[in-house]
Amino acid sequence: MNEQSLAWDDYRFLLAIGRAGSLNGAAKRLGVSHPTVFRRINAIERSLGARLFERARDGYTPTTTGEEVIAVAAEIEARIGETERRLAGLDARPSGRVRVTTVEPLLHGLLPPLLAQFRRDHPGIVVELYADNAVRDLGRREADVALRPGGEPPEGLIGRRLARIAVAVYRARGLRLRGGVEAWDAHDWVVPDGTLAHIAMAQWLRRQGYDRRASLRADSLLGLREAAAAGIGLTVLPCYLGDADRRLARVGAPLEGLSSDLWLLSHPDLRRNARIRVFVQAMREGFAGLQPRLAGASRTEGGKLA
Repeated sequence: MNEQSLAWDDYRFLLAIGRAGSLNGAAKRLGVSHPTVFRRINAIERSLGARLFERARDGYTPTTTGEEVIAVAAEIEARIGETERRLAGLDARPSGRVRVTTVEPLLHGLLPPLLAQFRRDHPGIVVELYADNAVRDLGRREADVALRPGGEPPEGLIGRRLARIAVAVYRARGLRLRGGVEAWDAHDWVVPDGTLAHIAMAQWLRRQGYDRRASLRADSLLGLREAAAAGIGLTVLPCYLGDADRRLARVGAPLEGLSSDLWLLSHPDLRRNARIRVFVQAMREGFAGLQPRLAGASRTEGGKLA
């Protein structure tokens, strides 16, 4: 087998299949179609004269030869990423692009005005925004910076704490409820599904037993908000998301112990990059001004159910 006959694009396809374990997963990672990946892997195996993956109903498993080639691909990717980060870090001009990954709820009334102001202040910088549930790898240059709520930042990244996010229970304004906090388990709830099982709100609902009263499960906070606004049940939301929706009423004060930090993450290799520096500073200043909304101080209601 002559691995040198492979182009980097071939290695990318092999690496994507190896990481995803399936053609569908690899196609999503690469942004191409399932048939494209299928044709490409077959062509690569023919050109090498070696079988790189075992096919099964539950996915693709690398052969011994495949594991060797995937390891080479991962090493090439790491070297390319290191070189790109080093070159990007030397760029002293506040121009070019900044790729930002974040969660979709932050786009609702919070992040867009900050990006608009950033654009006015720095017209030479173009922001590329990725807002979805996918966790993009900053180490592999899938994005330059990340805006993420949660705990401590991952090892190997620079983390800057921007704000504190409060969480509370919400109901539809037209929904009549009975009793106080002690009666919450008598009502229907709208809860996160298994894809969001890791977030603190989902864990709190399980501990309280409210998930057993689920009338609807959703895979996004926006889905929870819409379902609660329609009167399907109570739900738990970040205050900045629930307070901004006039269809909803907050039930009581923010829940103790469920607040989380909003982090801005970046790779250490980019710390000297001018456009990254100015973007980080703009976000720090912007979110500092939004702290009252994020903390749930912009709108309060009584502690009893109405």
